[in-house]
Amino acid sequence: MSQENVGMVGPGRMGYAMLKHLIAKGYGVTVTDISAENAKRAMDAGARSADGPAALGKACDFVIIAVGFDDEALAVTLGANGLLETMGAGSVIAVSSTVAPETVQKIEAEAKKKQVGVLDAPICRGGWAADEGTLLALFGASDDVAARARPIYSTFSSDIVHVGSVGHGQVAKTMNNMLLWVNGIALMEAGRLSASTGISLPKLREALLMSSGQSAALEDWDMITFTWALKDMQIVSKMADSANITMPIAGAIKELVKEGKTLKQSGGAPDWTGKRKS
Repeated sequence: MSQENVGMVGPGRMGYAMLKHLIAKGYGVTVTDISAENAKRAMDAGARSADGPAALGKACDFVIIAVGFDDEALAVTLGANGLLETMGAGSVIAVSSTVAPETVQKIEAEAKKKQVGVLDAPICRGGWAADEGTLLALFGASDDVAARARPIYSTFSSDIVHVGSVGHGQVAKTMNNMLLWVNGIALMEAGRLSASTGISLPKLREALLMSSGQSAALEDWDMITFTWALKDMQIVSKMADSANITMPIAGAIKELVKEGKTLKQSGGAPDWTGKRKS
């Protein structure tokens, strides 16, 4: 059994897959979630349960945050009954939620006061990669925190890149997501235009995947939902405003992903793979 006692706040779709790999590799895992259903599912998989973030922080010395939004990440760390109320010196908070860089930097600033380390560790490749244990983890942290986290994250990540300090993990994830949605929207338009000519989209996709039109969005088209696209592009917009950088393409994509989500959900998106049921 590992000596590291791992906690997780928010064992939802991604967190649940991650904790199963942790447990399979011998780690003891304790969870907390506002959803009783999520907590029960985690316990059925072999995890223990804690009554809130503060109780979790008292029980664990390495806690992964896997909640959905910035305000949730701040609440479970800095808020009343949050992790920093109880986590001891030398512990680590790992933020694997996708949040703004300044959010994880704010957490780090408060954690330093209690000698708690912070790992900025958003993850890429989606739910199917989480199930398979082939996620990409983007580390923003000091060298010692990154080294401590690597064996833990290696249980569910086939690739880990230490891109810089706290905040840089989120920068890398945001740029990755921005490029994903640029490609996703382009595929919406290219698909509609191509289909208007009568060409077979699956045949065209086969050709594009062999050429400069290749993209992860095209390769994984059926698994791309646009569910989090607007949130991702809002982070891009906030970063651009803070840096006073004009980004007209990103601004247009921010608006267009709204329709992209609607089309994906309604079945109106281009059928690039030919797998849509008639």
